Amino acid sequence: MRHGAQQVLLGNWTGASTVPSRTLYPHQWSWDSAFVAIGLRHFSPGRARGELETLLAAQWLDGRVPHIVFNPSVPLGSYFPGPDFWRSGGAATGAGSPARTETSGIVQPPVHALAAWLVHEADPAGSARSGFLARVYPRLAAWHRYLTTARDLGGAGLASVVHPWESGMDNSPCWDGPLDRIEPVDPRAFRRADLAHGAADHRPTDLDYGRYVRLAADYRDHGYSDTDAPHRFAVEDPCLNALLIVSELALARIARETGADADAHERHAARLTAALVERLWDAESGMFLCRDVRDGEGGTLIRERSVAGLVPLIVPGLPGHVVAAMVATAHGERFALGRLAMVPSYDLHGESFHPSRYWRGPAWFNTNWLIERGLRLHGATEQADALRSGLFAAAGASGFAEYVDPFTGRACGARSFSWTAALTVDLLDGPDDHFPLGTPGGAPGLSVPAPRTASAAAPAVIAAEASAARR
Repeated sequence: MRHGAQQVLLGNWTGASTVPSRTLYPHQWSWDSAFVAIGLRHFSPGRARGELETLLAAQWLDGRVPHIVFNPSVPLGSYFPGPDFWRSGGAATGAGSPARTETSGIVQPPVHALAAWLVHEADPAGSARSGFLARVYPRLAAWHRYLTTARDLGGAGLASVVHPWESGMDNSPCWDGPLDRIEPVDPRAFRRADLAHGAADHRPTDLDYGRYVRLAADYRDHGYSDTDAPHRFAVEDPCLNALLIVSELALARIARETGADADAHERHAARLTAALVERLWDAESGMFLCRDVRDGEGGTLIRERSVAGLVPLIVPGLPGHVVAAMVATAHGERFALGRLAMVPSYDLHGESFHPSRYWRGPAWFNTNWLIERGLRLHGATEQADALRSGLFAAAGASGFAEYVDPFTGRACGARSFSWTAALTVDLLDGPDDHFPLGTPGGAPGLSVPAPRTASAAAPAVIAAEASAARR
């Protein structure tokens, strides 16, 4: 398993960074590279450091880390939207896009400080010799400042995404309501390259893409300015903000190593945690929900249950009752942890559930890795071990696929996918005492369901139950 995963990462290495997939995603993606670095640290810490520094070298002057850094050797038509669409150099002079590197103008979840700390800890001597932390700290601090200032569109301290792609969960049903306000671009006005490399029923629809293109073009045409752009789509996402909290705690560790103010980062993480609970926790659902900042005064919670609402398990300072409720929800009928090998990306009983359409139901390896880490943090060791085993089985059987059908484990999307391979390597090295960072704030004696050994028929039974519930 380890050898196969390493071969995927070697095969997707371009010389400076790692592509998620040689076919479907031929450039460098932001949060993908952070997950890749977390895996690379176990067998090539120098390359892991380079992975992060290559990405951060494309940072904009306002602090944003773009979600794509384009490889100039890749033909323009190989991916849409490409650099000719984003026009970052010409359209974004006010925001300070890099002069000699083509990038997109939007962002992705901030896993980078967490990755940088874990990479440093894997080889502290090599990291110190190279001056790694001293170089990345100011860039990471600027990245976090951008998210919590320019992107605090709700005014409560949390960062908002202004495009579904920024969440990393492109076509999640959580975005359907906010996207209804967006007039789509005519699909004849662009050519999707993704359908040449993936089944159409595994990908977002043309209607989705028409709205994605409209939002991206509006942002571009306003110079990627967060004060000038209309931001008709603005959502506080629990996954992005949970990752920001954990990365802020990692930044405190990095600050201590570099002589900067660590306490400021820890206080900021505490404020973000309080805002996360105040703004996005929903006791009735037993999980965190997204908030549509543009729907009414103060925004409105979006009543869709996605895996984004379980990712905050990685946050160490949550109240105990919140942690206990999330663990119960993960093991309940909507996500079936313990009955299915991996947690699906969307509510099994939701009206929009689809077992193979991208983020509308399939199980993804990065979110399951985050949940495994969160379960372990909060003392649910048996449940974490069971999920870890499920991840190994699915990764091996699917050829390190991008994502899988949660019922059958059938591979979907790209094969030989980098973050699947990288996070497999990370889990193979066993539990990591340094992740997540901080002390659990949860309840002592947390009661969690025992892992179940499902029969071979169980996934089919769960699928039938979920289908009947939706009907």
